Amino acid sequence: MMKILMLGWELPPHNSGGLGVACLNMARALSRQGAEIDFVVPYEAKHPEVNFMHILPATHLDPIYRYGNGAYETMHLLDKIIPTENHELISLRDVQESYCEFVDKYLKEYKPEVVHAHDWLTYEAGILAKKNYGIPLVAHVHATEFDRAGMHTGNPLIHEIEYEGLMLADKIIAVSESTKRIIHEKYHIPLNKIDVIYNSLDENYENSDYHFKDQTYGFLLKQKQEGCTIVSTVGRFTVQKGLQNLMRAAALAISKNPKLIFVFAGDGEERNELIELAADLGISKNVIFTGFIRGKKLRDIYSISDIFVMSSVSEPFGLTALEAAHHGDALILTKQSGVSEVIWSAMTYDFWDTQKLADEILSIAENPALKESLQSNIKNEYHKISWNEVAKKCLKVYNKIVKHKDY
Repeated sequence: MMKILMLGWELPPHNSGGLGVACLNMARALSRQGAEIDFVVPYEAKHPEVNFMHILPATHLDPIYRYGNGAYETMHLLDKIIPTENHELISLRDVQESYCEFVDKYLKEYKPEVVHAHDWLTYEAGILAKKNYGIPLVAHVHATEFDRAGMHTGNPLIHEIEYEGLMLADKIIAVSESTKRIIHEKYHIPLNKIDVIYNSLDENYENSDYHFKDQTYGFLLKQKQEGCTIVSTVGRFTVQKGLQNLMRAAALAISKNPKLIFVFAGDGEERNELIELAADLGISKNVIFTGFIRGKKLRDIYSISDIFVMSSVSEPFGLTALEAAHHGDALILTKQSGVSEVIWSAMTYDFWDTQKLADEILSIAENPALKESLQSNIKNEYHKISWNEVAKKCLKVYNKIVKHKDY
């Protein structure tokens, strides 16, 4: 039985985005393959549905996302001050230090065969495990600082942490070929050190009954019945997501077809700018902002939508596209998204090309046969991706580095 110490920053239901969802499903699939997993998180909370691994709290803090410290909100993240139960003020760097101290104490007593660290927030703890205890390290890259900063350098300290983690890792797992390319080109890591393992759809993600009791969704349902097409996007409102370009494309499309309704589901630093942009473009009556949503409300958005757009400047993978496909949406993806490497029956465009995006939205909205074809073909494609295959590929990576361990 392979013993794995997995280092992460969030797990559902205490997650701010897709990273925690991916970690949970990966760990569940690995446990089915016989792996024994201890999973460290930087907070203390209950995970009532997790019975296949041990979740270890590195601190007594509440889940980090409650303080606005999502795994990807990094521009001002390191200086973020967190109030504790004792009214003390600590920074995220303090949390990371406590996280490393916990891992150090853990490794004095337990000896896993592999340490699997997810993203930059846990790389320092992974480096500690390798340097001080000689345990092989896998660095999993769900996003780089270049992705989060819209392909700019971003935070120099985070850049430095990523670089050291990637350099010292025995093996790197990237969530797409585009992420592998960024790691190689920006951090100068040899290509043969990087394996690509795509994410899959949450295996517990199932359709449920949709009654649209929420007033906003009831309005959308009524608009659909009157012949409107619903176009949605889901995610953090950050520069990485390219939402200002989407808003401009929406204005171009609405000028040709006023029966288009755009739903922006999520929240983030660009929220006010997007609201102002919609007003400046004169399309506010065609744009709905839901705020941050999860669970059934999120599934309802997918279910009522006709078209889902992923407008990211750089998206390492993009689980929301698979979720939307599961609910029958036609997909439009930027060529800069990793999910476009495994979903071929989607329309694609370059993130900056607002005219092409507007044309693709109009084509699907005004051509029922095209929309039906895209929806049908996409469902056939995403069903081929499974977390069981992800787990098998991860185990191959583990076995290879354990076999060649030379410490």
